[in-house]
Amino acid sequence: MQVLRVSGPGDPRVSLYQSVSDAELLRQRGHFVAEGRLVVERLIAERRYAVESVLLSEAAYRALEPALETLNRDVPVYVCAARDFLGITGYDVHRGCLALAERPAPLSVDEVLLHAQVIVVLEGVTNADNVGGVFRNAAAFGADAVLLDAASCDPLYRKAIRTSMAATLRVPFARLADRASEWPSALGGLKARGFTLVGMTPGAWARDLEEFASSRHPSRLALLLGSEGQGLSEAASTVVDHHVRIAVSPRVDSLNLAVAAGIALYRLSPGRTRGNSAG
Repeated sequence: MQVLRVSGPGDPRVSLYQSVSDAELLRQRGHFVAEGRLVVERLIAERRYAVESVLLSEAAYRALEPALETLNRDVPVYVCAARDFLGITGYDVHRGCLALAERPAPLSVDEVLLHAQVIVVLEGVTNADNVGGVFRNAAAFGADAVLLDAASCDPLYRKAIRTSMAATLRVPFARLADRASEWPSALGGLKARGFTLVGMTPGAWARDLEEFASSRHPSRLALLLGSEGQGLSEAASTVVDHHVRIAVSPRVDSLNLAVAAGIALYRLSPGRTRGNSAG
């Protein structure tokens, strides 16, 4: 392990970390950034991603030393004073822990759906916290993949990775369509692959989640969620096989998107519905 002491914010060896708050520039350079001790530890443990370097405070270095020992020997581990993170990155890194990794080639829809049974589909979900929360729930309840439209937040954006507790590094994902005009036909393509499309909505007219989860339904399910506020687009709603809602108190109009996804996945996960599924 190459442990290199950083002299200060102007040290040229950590110049790449000056762009970690610029998501588009990171993407152009073929990088993504992991933030926080647990996330960086899981990034290293995954072994699926090429870690290019790590930037740590002294305390984070001591905490992560066992994991760092497993890195390839040519990966530099930079250690700096905690106060220098703001000068290097442009924002406060409270846990004193960042890693730059090579952005992998995107997976194709065919690859992520090859053996998938339960998937999540996101439409227009631009909030990184919601995307990260959905991935965390997908990992917790055994969803096989997440598909996103062109407008939804990048799962490898640092805040999405952090909120997901690194689940975006574990749950396979792909863009289902590159342009909005392709979206309805792309959803239709899921139906052609044998998926039943289940659209989440707070509408009182929709089928109750508990009733739907207790009924017999095909084993391949695609759970569709739209953005908070707008919900699913009209184009998506017309393709959906079942509109499903979660019953809540009349004093509340709706749930947070990630919370709703977690409840739905809990009820529809293979372990809970195995006795009710039909091929």
